[in-house]
Amino acid sequence: MVLSANHIVKRADFIFKNENDWEEVLTKSLARTPNELINELISSELKGRGGAGFPTGLKWKLTSELKSDEKFVICNADEGEPGTFKDREILSRVPFKVLTAIALCGYVIGAKQGFIYLRGEYFFLQQELKKAISEFEFFCKEIKYDFKINIFMGSGAYICGEETALFESMEGKRGEPRNKPPYPTAYGYLGKPTVINNVETLAHTFTIFKYGSKRFYDLGVQFSRGTKLFSISGDTPKPGIYELELGMSLSDFVDDFGDDDTKAVQVGGASGFLVPRKKFSGTSIGFEGKLVGISLPTGGSMMLFNSSRSMFNVLDNYLNFFAEESCGQCTPCRVGCQQLLKGIKAVKRGEKPASYLDKLLDLAETMQYTAKCGLGQSVANSFTSIVENFREEMIY
Repeated sequence: MVLSANHIVKRADFIFKNENDWEEVLTKSLARTPNELINELISSELKGRGGAGFPTGLKWKLTSELKSDEKFVICNADEGEPGTFKDREILSRVPFKVLTAIALCGYVIGAKQGFIYLRGEYFFLQQELKKAISEFEFFCKEIKYDFKINIFMGSGAYICGEETALFESMEGKRGEPRNKPPYPTAYGYLGKPTVINNVETLAHTFTIFKYGSKRFYDLGVQFSRGTKLFSISGDTPKPGIYELELGMSLSDFVDDFGDDDTKAVQVGGASGFLVPRKKFSGTSIGFEGKLVGISLPTGGSMMLFNSSRSMFNVLDNYLNFFAEESCGQCTPCRVGCQQLLKGIKAVKRGEKPASYLDKLLDLAETMQYTAKCGLGQSVANSFTSIVENFREEMIY
């Protein structure tokens, strides 16, 4: 099956299913070879659910093949993207699925230690997570599997959701992105080979090891296998967290979750793309969907806006967020965010002509190509999609 704009919205229930069998899943998986587990992930075609979509099995495989005296597994729970609130629910409701996946990743790559990098605003989860980790490690001792998991608390910086900035933070440095290459699989935390996956990705590996890769592969569509947790908010009668198959068209999504007056959907949070009503039917949610229309990946955030919303105010809000959260390390992002924000306000006040928006679009494109990390690069996504599709709201 190829990615289709007619793929209907299909609900699933794997992530939040009862997790009482985690001990059995862990024990049976440890009885298999690391290569068997890697091949299971590769066969499932699971891609990272943080938004980038890197193949999970390949990431584990690359790290497993490197020789090193020490390796690490890190669960990225720095859920800072506006509009995303699914990972905290996973850690709150089914923490043992994530802990099991971390430990199995350690087994596969040869690591003895794992970390959960927990967003600073999620401090309230820390105590319950510590209890779960204590119970988990006790069981590991019983089955003679030596693996430790620690929690590292972030300090509320959006930039630390970027994997290399996260490593810098954990090492006691300022949270700033590193140059790539080298990539984390070869040079990660403390300069050692590291697998870093976000919370949801790890929860999906639990599903795959429990049910097998085919069960996961049969869900979704070509290039976008499996299910995805969506954090749905905004002008919707059904806000909340939903597990849906990938590959649905945005028009089907809006039919299910819209309020009959949806004029735009922000796919992927502030760093994602805003899709206007006229493009709903030609847009799908998934990876690499070039066969049919446009396909947009998402870390999970889906924000719906109806006709009562000003797209200028939406963009103003996003740019204020980016200007605040830019680490300031590179000039394109540090200066660019400020100039884009000042620019749209100047046009709105009539201090600059409408044609000035074209110069701002050029600036956004420059940022996309020259910013050091995903923060500065992704500013252009929301800026360009809003300005190009709702230009009149930027002016009047």
